[in-house]
Amino acid sequence: MLKSRTFLKRTRAGAVVKVVREHYLRDDIPCGADACRLCPQRPAAPGLGLEAQPSGAASSLCPGPHYLLLDTNLLLHQIDILEDPVIKNVIVLQTVLQEVKNRSAPVYKRIRDVIQTPEKHFYSFTNEHHRETYIEQKQGESSNDRNDRAIRVAVKWYNEHLKEIEDEEKIQVIFLTNDRINKEKALEEGITAYTCEEYIKSLTAHPDLVDRLACVSDEGKEISGKIIFPEHIPLSKLQQGIKSGVYLQGTYRASRDNYLEATVWVHGDAEESKEIIIQGLKHLNRAVHEDIVAVELLAKDEWVAPSSVVLQDDGQNEDDIENEEEKENILKTTVSKDMQRPTGKVVGIIKRNWRPFCGMLSKSEIKEARRHLFTPADRRIPRIRIETRQADTLEGQRIIVAIDGWPRNSRYPNGHFVKSLGSAGDKETETEVLLLEHDVPHQPFSQNVLSFLPKMPWSITEQDMKCREDLRHLYVCSVDPPGCTDIDDALHCRELENGNLEVGVHIADVSHFIRPGNALDEESAKRGTTVYLCEKRIDMVPELLSSNLCSLRSDVDRLAFSCIWEMNHKAEILKTRFTKSVINSKASLTYAEAQMRIDAATMNDHITTSLRGLNKLAKILKKKRIDKGALTLSSPEVRFHMDSETHDPIDLQTKELRETNSMVEEFMLLANVSVAQKIYEEFPEFALLRKHPAPPPSNYDILVKAAKSKNLEIKTDSAKSLAESLDKAESPTFPYLNTLLRILTTRCMMQAVYFCSGMDNDFHHYGLASPIYTHFTSPIRRYADIIVHRLLAVAVGADITYPELTDKHKLADICKNLNYRHKMAQYAQRASVAFHTQLFFKTKGVVNEDAYILFVRKNAVVVLIPKYGLEGTVFFEEKGKPAPRLDYDPEEPSLTVEDTTLHVFDKVQVNVMLDASNIQHQKIRMVLVEPKILGNDGPANLSTEISSKSEPEKKKKK
Repeated sequence: MLKSRTFLKRTRAGAVVKVVREHYLRDDIPCGADACRLCPQRPAAPGLGLEAQPSGAASSLCPGPHYLLLDTNLLLHQIDILEDPVIKNVIVLQTVLQEVKNRSAPVYKRIRDVIQTPEKHFYSFTNEHHRETYIEQKQGESSNDRNDRAIRVAVKWYNEHLKEIEDEEKIQVIFLTNDRINKEKALEEGITAYTCEEYIKSLTAHPDLVDRLACVSDEGKEISGKIIFPEHIPLSKLQQGIKSGVYLQGTYRASRDNYLEATVWVHGDAEESKEIIIQGLKHLNRAVHEDIVAVELLAKDEWVAPSSVVLQDDGQNEDDIENEEEKENILKTTVSKDMQRPTGKVVGIIKRNWRPFCGMLSKSEIKEARRHLFTPADRRIPRIRIETRQADTLEGQRIIVAIDGWPRNSRYPNGHFVKSLGSAGDKETETEVLLLEHDVPHQPFSQNVLSFLPKMPWSITEQDMKCREDLRHLYVCSVDPPGCTDIDDALHCRELENGNLEVGVHIADVSHFIRPGNALDEESAKRGTTVYLCEKRIDMVPELLSSNLCSLRSDVDRLAFSCIWEMNHKAEILKTRFTKSVINSKASLTYAEAQMRIDAATMNDHITTSLRGLNKLAKILKKKRIDKGALTLSSPEVRFHMDSETHDPIDLQTKELRETNSMVEEFMLLANVSVAQKIYEEFPEFALLRKHPAPPPSNYDILVKAAKSKNLEIKTDSAKSLAESLDKAESPTFPYLNTLLRILTTRCMMQAVYFCSGMDNDFHHYGLASPIYTHFTSPIRRYADIIVHRLLAVAVGADITYPELTDKHKLADICKNLNYRHKMAQYAQRASVAFHTQLFFKTKGVVNEDAYILFVRKNAVVVLIPKYGLEGTVFFEEKGKPAPRLDYDPEEPSLTVEDTTLHVFDKVQVNVMLDASNIQHQKIRMVLVEPKILGNDGPANLSTEISSKSEPEKKKKK
């Protein structure tokens, strides 16, 4: 049966057009019940239908066999309940699924996954194309009301249809909705309907499920109690205000150090107000980290400077607003006009970006209370109020909680318990928390993804050799960190008959195995990067590729993509060519082994000669780069030595960098630049490139002031002048000063990002002083390199193109995801180092170490312990102790504690130990030994929460 559907659609130009679509109605769509013999048989898909004898939890409200059918809002808000193994035999209507898809992509993905899980028996029913369940929209009826009616029609049809099944006990369809009006109408029409809460509470054998109910408040319900926050302006008015310029739209970024301060990064080209400061509880107005918000700028005389005070929300009383106001007064200090920044207040929320949060329960002190506060692991997220009957069990556990809403009369948002991850402090649990908190996809690869891997045993075929050069005769070798199994790159260097040198960088040909658009490609694109933790590697591609078929191990034939230069002895490039190839690496060396060969006068074999040639050229290449203005920055890198049985860290030391580290890096950089030039030449609109923006001058203020305090001048007008002034910034009496300045310079830098050449004009890479750059050399661990390989393969005629490769909007979307995944991987790696550092100090007791002050704040200093690469915020005020006299000078910058003045780069001595009194935020506790703070009975206790700026255990390929 054919119907036509008519609706109005607005075009991009703003015109309204009438659209008529053909809509087919059928009577052969099965109901999904396994017991039904009236419907046409579905293709055999075990478990993907509704059970003939519905299993699942017994309900005191409906003791007979039943299926559940839900409306859209219930599915959107109660997905955590629906994912529980107890909930089975649920009908998901096409109407509901379509609405969920339009309103929440993450929930849509989760419900699709549940529908595909055989043991859950969720069935997707195409009611909009079924002759007896399709309905037309009535005149004057809203789309929402029409959809609600369609859902009720489907429930009635199911109940009538299932009556005809010849069975002793009839199966009933129960309608679940939290919409009061929809429920009333359903009951009037003779439908059995309950709210989600009513039904879940009826599952008496599963009382824990009640904790997972989302706390959904009725819209329009009168708010009781003290109003804390201003009302949010409705979305329609916000959009008008943004269009007229009254409000600004941006991403809300909460501060880790100060829970009463945040910044909003404004979207668009408003460069003069790119970052807006928000200060104080009422101005933050219930925004949560990463929400898209609308902001109203305050009058200029109300603008403030970024706060230098460190404030953590550690109160137990959720209604103690007077205490908050007292803390807000600490923020208000007189600052010079040039330090003030555009300041605003949040007036509304454009889009919530809430996710499930890991953390711990802060159990209420009231005996047998059900309401408790949950403290997230991420300090940027506010505490969340939840109701649970399991507080005694959950205390000391890492749990996941979701936010449901944030009323105006509540100091904290409301939420619900999702699940427990395990005991806090347990290594497996903490690693899981770390991965979840940084949104690192880490589930095992699905069977669908693995089905696209080559069948074993694998070998190179004649077909593979087409469009490839056979380079197996060359003396190629790889140089990597110890224990590296995912070897992306290998090198060779040999003298040609004409006296010039041939240098080759050979990169694993991952794009040969991962073809565009299949499940393996989509999963790799989603993951974006391999994540290196201290004891664990979360691969971007399955292990068969990462550690075997794509890994350029020695003495096996491997497919590669080669970049080969002809150079003279001054490292000047005479010719460049790119080719797909087959190589056979003659040695897999560590940096130390390669260095030993270069230094050993008695070794003169082909591999050693090749390494010496590469090393000599690398030194010339590096000098040329530095002469052009490339920066040599520093970050303390640490390495753990693990106990072979317990896998706990037994030693911790900073990594030693050798000449061979630099040698590999130089040729990787050169290959990346050469490939960037080639793909941009061939695809000026579609090249995937990497840029590093120059920092705004204000970023350097802290560096310039810190250097000035040591009578040194740092020039920041260009990368070249910065590099030159860093080279000159030496102190004969303080040799570590230059390293500290370089560490501080690293903190001034912007993030390097991927972008599509057709969507940007600024290609420059500031840190490398290169006009163009990309990533080509690590396709096993970076998806960006796979796209670059595909572009290069098309450019040299070694592969064919596909539509998405030449769609700059699709490429821009890929870049956005890659930038996000790389940033999250970096944070996850740092968190892993921090956790393992805590494990290390757990067994050490008290350790006395030298440290240097990196930053001074209003009530704290940030110190670095070079030996461990550890950094932490050190506080001078402790609960229960008289506060010392503090005098902060932002210009110098310095902090005077009693009569002792501390400056940036001052050397101090501390005793270091682990403070595990707060199991969620364990911290390294430091006692200042030198200089002694006068006015106290003993040495001042400075507590710090450690962080580590360490990079992953892998070659530094920028």
